[in-house]
Amino acid sequence: MHLTHVEAICFLLVMGFISAFFDAIVGGGGLISVPALLFVGLPPAVTLGTNKLAGSVGAFTSTMSYLKSGKIQFSLIKYVFPLSVIGAVFGSATLHLIPSSFLRPLVLIMLVAVTLYTLLKKNIGESSTFSGVTRKIILLCAVVAFVVGFYDGFFGPGTGSFLTIAFTLLGFDFVQSAGNAKALNFGSNISALVTFMFMHTIDYQYGIPMAIGMVFGALAGAQFAIRKGPVVVRPLFILATVAMIGDQMIKLL
Repeated sequence: MHLTHVEAICFLLVMGFISAFFDAIVGGGGLISVPALLFVGLPPAVTLGTNKLAGSVGAFTSTMSYLKSGKIQFSLIKYVFPLSVIGAVFGSATLHLIPSSFLRPLVLIMLVAVTLYTLLKKNIGESSTFSGVTRKIILLCAVVAFVVGFYDGFFGPGTGSFLTIAFTLLGFDFVQSAGNAKALNFGSNISALVTFMFMHTIDYQYGIPMAIGMVFGALAGAQFAIRKGPVVVRPLFILATVAMIGDQMIKLL
């Protein structure tokens, strides 16, 4: 099926909205946005760069929405945000030295583990037990920010889920975890975006319309999560991780 330029723009606006809506709540928006960009005819390398442009705009929007609603622990994130950026820089640099495909089986195992843990630990993320920012919490979060930032720059799938589950283990509820995760994810996205810009692998005529759709989708998704709370976010998180497991299994076959 061949789309006209106008049809492609309209299609990307809609798909950008849908992907950012879910990404703002539980991550995994790339499962929608990347196939959409491939569908309109972009080559794989340009698709990844264009998706990172749109995704960075969406991540910024949802981060600001969560921050405004008090769902981001700024007193913690301000210390570790730079490590997410630095980790992604190192990850992007390593990508040119080592093929990322060898990580796929490990990522699949980790996603399965996260999903099973969330299913079995039925009270995880239902309410916040976070008692405050301590040196230990900052250190743990710093390690998570750097490692997951590196992973995002190097490979990417499941980044939002890994960050979200990490913050729930630190005592945050699912909505707060989603907000904190989105803030760190925005940092690693910006780093990767700059890399793609230098590589000239961004199609702005498609990336900008998708980014516009993502702005509205991210706003709607973040507000949905904030209003509905952990009771709704938890099952959506499980759904997102199951979808990513399916996606990674297909790519392994």
